[in-house]
Amino acid sequence: MDEDSINNIEDEDLSNIIILSDENGEDVQFEFLDLIEYESEEYVVLLPVEDETDEDDGEVVILKVEDSGNEEEESYVSVDDEETLNAVFEIFKEKFKDEFNFTDED
Repeated sequence: MDEDSINNIEDEDLSNIIILSDENGEDVQFEFLDLIEYESEEYVVLLPVEDETDEDDGEVVILKVEDSGNEEEESYVSVDDEETLNAVFEIFKEKFKDEFNFTDED
């Protein structure tokens, strides 16, 4: 594989990465997995990008998409309703049941 091919693959991997600021103002990288529509609202499903030294538990983050008033930027807010989170996650699991190995935590 030549260098151009490797760079293209890396660029594709980076195109799914978004950076959000946490409550402490720290930048956190997430891999964008999907956009789910539920009850006329849109939700993003994100996977935190962990350092190779971190233990990967595979937990996703689900955030609600809100209109920021700027066409080039989206705003995400946390979802406090457990029922909504579970419903969105169930839709996500059904769509990607053949691509991910989901485990139930009790």
